Amino acid sequence: MGKKRILQVVACFMAVFFVTGGMASAADKVLPIGVLGPFTGPSAQTGKEFQASVEMALETIDYTVGDYRIEPVWVDSQSDPARASGAYAEAVEGKGIQAGVLNWHSSVAIAAMDVAAQYKVPHMFGFGASEVVNEKWQADPEKYSYWGGKGWPVPAKIEKNYILALNKAIEAGNFKPKKKLAAIYGEDTDWGRSAGGSYKAALEASGWEIHSEEYFPITQTDFYPLLSKYKKDGVAVLAGTSASAPPLTAFVKQSQEVGLKSVIVASGLGWIGDWYKMTGPASDYVLDSIPQLTTAEAQQWAKDVEAKYGFNPSPSAGGLSYDGIRMFIKILQRTNELHGKLDKESIHQTMVEEVNTGKLTYGKKDGAIIMNEYKYTPETMPDPVVAPEAYFFPILQYKKGKGYIIFPDDWKQKDFEQK
Repeated sequence: MGKKRILQVVACFMAVFFVTGGMASAADKVLPIGVLGPFTGPSAQTGKEFQASVEMALETIDYTVGDYRIEPVWVDSQSDPARASGAYAEAVEGKGIQAGVLNWHSSVAIAAMDVAAQYKVPHMFGFGASEVVNEKWQADPEKYSYWGGKGWPVPAKIEKNYILALNKAIEAGNFKPKKKLAAIYGEDTDWGRSAGGSYKAALEASGWEIHSEEYFPITQTDFYPLLSKYKKDGVAVLAGTSASAPPLTAFVKQSQEVGLKSVIVASGLGWIGDWYKMTGPASDYVLDSIPQLTTAEAQQWAKDVEAKYGFNPSPSAGGLSYDGIRMFIKILQRTNELHGKLDKESIHQTMVEEVNTGKLTYGKKDGAIIMNEYKYTPETMPDPVVAPEAYFFPILQYKKGKGYIIFPDDWKQKDFEQK
């Protein structure tokens, strides 16, 4: 082979090398995304649901947006604000996360907001619902613009529906309490106290007397003395919540064991997919507020989760987080389309200019399986728009492990039943 021919072959080889090398380099762009959740601790089951949802959502796009490979970084909150803050900072400094998504507890959200603001890392769809999150965000919208639209609105917008449902049942003659005496209970967290305040305000506004307010650690599982007191004093309604399965399921089970006949609002019982295995028939007549798997797509998603991960997913912890990460993927795709790159600055810009203004939404037409539409406006931020056609939870009453909608009337499947 002549010298000229050899040079031509070398040139061709080098051209191919640089082209394929460039392609490989583009394909090897990595975008680390922090997934904040309680992967260990008292709410670890929720962490399992988060992980399943994130993995299944990323599989739908082959972990790829444009020429970036999405790399989830699991940030374990352990249901503890201080530990969550430390883990989040480590994910930024050690793993280089460019954005974050999800979160379960309000107390964790309040702490993580400052970390996101400090490192200028945009974070989307945290479930921390407490009014304290909103008050902090609204006090300095520019600083906390890095904490994006929430995946759960303040309790006052959702939790008051329990009391509306109970009062409707009284008007219809389906609920006949001997006296309008109610007690508030719940986990001693920002979420628990925020929801408790919502119940109390709605009950007092409609003529109920408040027997007591009791808040407990999320690790507590002995409620026999408290439940016996409710029974002795003739409390007609117990309204409360916990984002952790052990205390809430124990509360429900022990209420049956002491022979309590009160109507129990156990907001969050259905947030854990296998809740009925933990409560059994003790959950009959309990009220809860969770979204439903009403579409064929949603029901297929639940079957896929059970087949792959071995548990029955909750529409709340699992379904909402699945929609949340899919909405976040849409934000990443839009960012890449607008800016031709994905980093914390460009993602933040898309969130502020398109998500917070209501221009970019995520709904059934995009593949949402739980809510009709996730939409944010300057007036609602950091909450989503709450309405039957957007984000809305019906009130359910359980019977034999199945929830039946009793409120609102135009969604109703059954009338309220008294124990």
